[in-house]
Amino acid sequence: MEAVIQKASVLVEALPYIRKFEGKTVVVKYGGSAMTDPRIRTSTAEDVVLMKYVGMNPIVVHGGGPAINGMLKRLALESKFHQGRRITDDAAIEVVEMVLAGSVNKDIVTLLNQAGGQAVGLSGKDANLLHASKIVFEDGSDIGHVGQIVNVHVRILNVLCAAGIIPVIAPIATDSEGGTWNINADTAAGEVAAALQAEKLVFLTDTPGVLRDKDDPDTLIHHLRCGELAQLTREGIVAGGMIPKIDACIKALDSGVSRTHIIDGRVPHALLLEFFTDKGLGTLVTL
Repeated sequence: MEAVIQKASVLVEALPYIRKFEGKTVVVKYGGSAMTDPRIRTSTAEDVVLMKYVGMNPIVVHGGGPAINGMLKRLALESKFHQGRRITDDAAIEVVEMVLAGSVNKDIVTLLNQAGGQAVGLSGKDANLLHASKIVFEDGSDIGHVGQIVNVHVRILNVLCAAGIIPVIAPIATDSEGGTWNINADTAAGEVAAALQAEKLVFLTDTPGVLRDKDDPDTLIHHLRCGELAQLTREGIVAGGMIPKIDACIKALDSGVSRTHIIDGRVPHALLLEFFTDKGLGTLVTL
């Protein structure tokens, strides 16, 4: 009986959050162990589907770097990077699009459908969802088909959400000439959240959040304000793969997104803990 009462207490704790987020749009950047660990893959899919069933409109944006690396290796093509971005020549962009918009995207769609949802996979080419232009570096480096988003056409996302469908977005963009552009998935998630003025943007990562000491989980920073980020970057606390996530948080917040979160996607049911419990997880980033 005690266990049953405990379950009821959990549901009661979730009730005000369910009311708060009913009808709201939330963007989830899906990456890290949540894409590779079988147990976490299943629990993450269940979380997203439950969010839909309680009246939220989850939108998933995903990456797929390891899968791209694996396919490039199989094809005897070298993975090369410049300032943290993949150098994407004509041969590489074909592989990137095939992997992201094909196998990875459809794998996530299948996971969500198996969990009881109705998911549809998209790339930025579908319905002109993501338009981009070439990234230009100050040092003049040319890294090929790597773009920055200049416009997000959200109509298709609103139509799908209204129909009870969970959109799953691969970060491949197009332009007015029909070109193909590889987009950083963190950046794409921030741009989509900004364009939708989503209620929340959540990044699933392989760290507890932003850490003052990257090797010590006990140094987790629970709440960051945008005004603190420049100093943390100078100190090297915000570095590497955390930089595009923080930049995406800032973009989203500046565009009207209420809250952004960087949470540990290795924790089972991390999304439910973040959305529907008093404690939450990870680092909250606000204005």
